[in-house]
Amino acid sequence: MKLTIDNNDGRGPCDYTESVDAARAPQVVRHLNSAAELRFSLVALRPDFIVPANGARVMLGRSNGSDVFTGYITRPPDFEYLGWGEQGPMYRYNVIAQSDEFLLNRKTIPSRPPFEVRGAGDALRQLTEEMLPGVFDTSGMQDVDTVNYFPCDCQKKWSDHAATLALLARASYRALSGKLSFAALGTTIHALNETDSSFTPTALKILRNDRLVNDVTTFGLLEPSAYCRDYFVGDGLSLKFYLSQTPFTRASKVLIDEEYASLDPTRWTAVDPASAISVSGGKLLVSGGTGSDGKTSVQFIEQLELGGGNTLQHGVVAFSGASDGVLGGLYASAISVPGCLAGFRILPSGADSRIQALIGGVLNGPVLITQKSHLYALTTRFYAAEVYRSRQTFHSSLHPGGAGRGGDRISADVRVVLEVHDIDPANPGSQVAPSTVLYDGVIANAPGFVTYALVNAANLRLNISFTRILKAVDAEVRSAVPDAAYVTRLVGSLSEGAECHISTEPALQFYPQSVPAANEQIVVSYRGASRSMARVINSASISEKKGGNDDGIRGIVRAIATPSARTSPDCENAALALLDESKCPAWSGEYECWSDFLPGQADDVFPGDTLSVSVPSQGASFNAILRDVEIQIADLDGEHSRYTLTFADDATQSPAFAFDSRYVSTALDTTPVDSVSVGTNYLPDLTGATVTQVSSTNINIDCGITPAAGHGIEVRSTDYGWGQSNDRNLVGRFTARAFSVPRLARVQTYYLRQYDSSSPAKYSRYSAALHVDFPL
Repeated sequence: MKLTIDNNDGRGPCDYTESVDAARAPQVVRHLNSAAELRFSLVALRPDFIVPANGARVMLGRSNGSDVFTGYITRPPDFEYLGWGEQGPMYRYNVIAQSDEFLLNRKTIPSRPPFEVRGAGDALRQLTEEMLPGVFDTSGMQDVDTVNYFPCDCQKKWSDHAATLALLARASYRALSGKLSFAALGTTIHALNETDSSFTPTALKILRNDRLVNDVTTFGLLEPSAYCRDYFVGDGLSLKFYLSQTPFTRASKVLIDEEYASLDPTRWTAVDPASAISVSGGKLLVSGGTGSDGKTSVQFIEQLELGGGNTLQHGVVAFSGASDGVLGGLYASAISVPGCLAGFRILPSGADSRIQALIGGVLNGPVLITQKSHLYALTTRFYAAEVYRSRQTFHSSLHPGGAGRGGDRISADVRVVLEVHDIDPANPGSQVAPSTVLYDGVIANAPGFVTYALVNAANLRLNISFTRILKAVDAEVRSAVPDAAYVTRLVGSLSEGAECHISTEPALQFYPQSVPAANEQIVVSYRGASRSMARVINSASISEKKGGNDDGIRGIVRAIATPSARTSPDCENAALALLDESKCPAWSGEYECWSDFLPGQADDVFPGDTLSVSVPSQGASFNAILRDVEIQIADLDGEHSRYTLTFADDATQSPAFAFDSRYVSTALDTTPVDSVSVGTNYLPDLTGATVTQVSSTNINIDCGITPAAGHGIEVRSTDYGWGQSNDRNLVGRFTARAFSVPRLARVQTYYLRQYDSSSPAKYSRYSAALHVDFPL
């Protein structure tokens, strides 16, 4: 083997092989989804010896050209005095080097939007190129599986992000020879068979543990639960209206706040064959286009999730001439006018332009004619009752990367509001004048994720001063004065021009300038909040183990940290993935061998490879993942090394989960679900249930669906006790879509779930909560 070090002194890579201290064999330690480390010692044998520098490039390779280790010295070498030699004092220099990702780990993670609906490998590749463009060969990185949402944390290192992405996809990453690899765990298989002539029985240590599990309780994050609609009526004075539940809402988050110092490639992708797009003076300038739809565009680099509440402030636009294109467009697939789900259509109007809502590729609503001296603030707001539009994905050895449990899309209708604020710089009052609403409607069964193109220019002539994307409050507020249609009220901070906000009491609080009028009806739609949890059992395994005083249950409770279990269905899928590994026994162990006799006659082995163990004499036949590989370079000249392979299967230590040690106390309160019925034990939720009329004695309800034969709607005064055998809080059971329930007080709340005729009856997972606070 040859050890070369480049001290970055202009000499290039220098051969240090002769200086390696034979008394201390170099050691390479490789860990699964972590940086590899090389430790070696040098002794100065020649007068021209140069002490390796901190940050020097180190390469340890075989004569056949393959590298055992490549990386960088991470700190100045330690000096160890050996005595006096012919040339003066003698020292041993103890050196530690870290693999190639050291270059990335010493840089700050860029401030960028979260990755959304990206392949795990693609996200890591993108992050790498943003940090060190062109430095690493990333062609060997595979996507493995899709990651729905992955935020970057500037407090963590690149390798931390790589390890988390690998965990999310049940993959492994490696940095070697200037190349990055990212692949599913176990892609490379090494056979360890006792019938092989090179097998050494005494070098194998295996451990069998009883890890049988047939009852798994999992806990996740706070989840959006009940579908709440609270109804109020204004009196012309009141600003505060108390909500029936604490809303589930994510903290308001600004995904981007672009001031256009440049067109930041970590945020935007520009397609500009006509050179019509530029940045100058803090503004995005568009001066023309190709004349064709979709050929000139500025596109947000990530997909946008149409879930919960979101606000897209496309910016303040100044038109310099008649224009043709789309601003602030949301697209389900390719960027085109017919494919635009929602956006602002700009068309020529003489020497000026006109702005109109574009919904589903069709012009919709009123037209606003632009003036060259005016500025136009364009804003899109959307709200979906479903906060998350996809399930989390969980992996196991039976469901590896690309075939995980979960990951399915969640259907939802989305309310979209497009508005334009016409600002006349010569009229200060226009700054606070109300915006013109071009569209306020619901897009049925909207896609979960869309492409956001700020600019789709056939021939646009304008400039845009800023762009902001905000994850807004996950609540929808609408109101209607008598004899008028409902309008959407903006929820947020006063500085953003909002009309109201949701306080922690919880309450809906209007700002003084937006006080609801007398008899103005107000509807607040939001989701309640509860802890996500699930308990999944393998009843067949329980029955098999049952006997005598043994009830057969082998249970565990886990709080899921990564991947995030955001909802109870996520917790169910996580529990199923853990049950996949409910083996008895679970295997782990260690094997030592020389490099000449690696399992399967391999040239080298790495963490993340599969070790297929077949040792019938010890009752062992299993597949495990290599977790650590330690290499002692015993003979540099002869290239003989001593390998220590540490391995474990998923039942011993899952490479696809990280758990939280927080205290949980409600595990036994969770109703168990058999693993064979997960995904089929709930009916659809009543997401469209509404109150249609309120009188002093009755409340009329439309549950949003027509119950099928044998199905019905169960209504209760509290959100528990669901089932045919419990009537203590029962208001009634109804088989029609519309029905009436009694009103007994000024403030009344009813909970609804759908049920069927099976035995026991299946119900909706989450309730629809209808709350009325009207004067009698």
